[in-house]
Amino acid sequence: MPSFNYRAIDTGGKPVAGVVTAENYQVALRMLEEQALYPVNVSEGAGAGTTSMGRRRKVKSSQLTIFFSQLSDLLRAGVPMLRSLDVLGRQDAGSALSAVVKELREDVAGGASLGDAMAKHPHAFSNLHASMVRAGEQGGFLEDVLQRASIFAEKQDELRNKVVGAMIYPCILVFAGGGVVLLLMTVVVPKLGQFLRPENYNVLTHIVLGTATFLKANYMFMLMAVIAIMIGASTFLKTEYGKLQVDRFKLKAPVLGKIMTLVAICRFCRIQGTMLQNGVQILSALKIAKDSAGNSILARVIEDAAESVRKGAALSAPLADCGYFPATIVDMISVAEESNNLESVLVQIAETYERRTARSVDLGVRIIEPILLIIMAVIVLMIMIALLLPILTMSQGMAA
Repeated sequence: MPSFNYRAIDTGGKPVAGVVTAENYQVALRMLEEQALYPVNVSEGAGAGTTSMGRRRKVKSSQLTIFFSQLSDLLRAGVPMLRSLDVLGRQDAGSALSAVVKELREDVAGGASLGDAMAKHPHAFSNLHASMVRAGEQGGFLEDVLQRASIFAEKQDELRNKVVGAMIYPCILVFAGGGVVLLLMTVVVPKLGQFLRPENYNVLTHIVLGTATFLKANYMFMLMAVIAIMIGASTFLKTEYGKLQVDRFKLKAPVLGKIMTLVAICRFCRIQGTMLQNGVQILSALKIAKDSAGNSILARVIEDAAESVRKGAALSAPLADCGYFPATIVDMISVAEESNNLESVLVQIAETYERRTARSVDLGVRIIEPILLIIMAVIVLMIMIALLLPILTMSQGMAA
């Protein structure tokens, strides 16, 4: 349906602006009247949450955490769904989330379920969020699902922020060190090379001067090559085959592969346990949770596990056969199935391994930092040796 930008005045005489989604202009006017708004200007235009370029702004995880928590509290307090969405839509007016919530309200008022309305906004709500809400609506425990979705989003945001924060310093080292080396090779080395005599060159001098000459003569070609590679890689990664290869690399990459695999498994365990705790049948929960891992390879594994469970087998068996789930996690799931407390154990697995993953990230970053410093120091030392040894040789010759 088209979206209409509007400027209106509320019952208190305060100007209000926003976006409504309606079948046509007349329906949009009627929606504004139902909200006790006097329209000043209504025009069809870009959808909610768009920038000046017409692209939808992505809603922050922290905003989603607050939204899920507040909606859950309002529903628990007995506030009707439409009234709750209306209240939340008026908060932080002008933000991307506020505009999205207003569209959710209109869709729900039109007869759509909240889960289906969320699915129309992939820039704000993931498929996982929409699936969780659908399950809550169907099972009659929407408030619990929203509260757990809030906790889930908060946990994921904490882990993401920890990883991003831990990588800031190494990235600064790489860019700063790379810039210094590039400056030396393209500016300092060529100028000093003019004062050196070829008969005094050593092996490092030949290598450094040759590299500097190549960079200075072909920097435009190299820049274009880098841009072409980036465009080609971006195009490749948008294909299904490219996404599959990236997901496979995430699981198999040295050192980082283990961390990324555990992060994906933790996401799956948390949402699967959450669904089971809320009374969702295991097959339905597996169907919803398979996409929560964020990796197509693991999603296929979980889908195969669901098929195995449908045939009467245990969940732990196919997870053990795939080779991606650690043996300790598989053993815990197996014991939990036998003791009939799978939902609690899955959440506990997520809690435990998220803490371990965070510690692994911290340790890895602490190791990376000195390694990067050593690498940059060695490169600078090699450049200095390549330039200073010929100068010392020339000085000794002149002194003799």
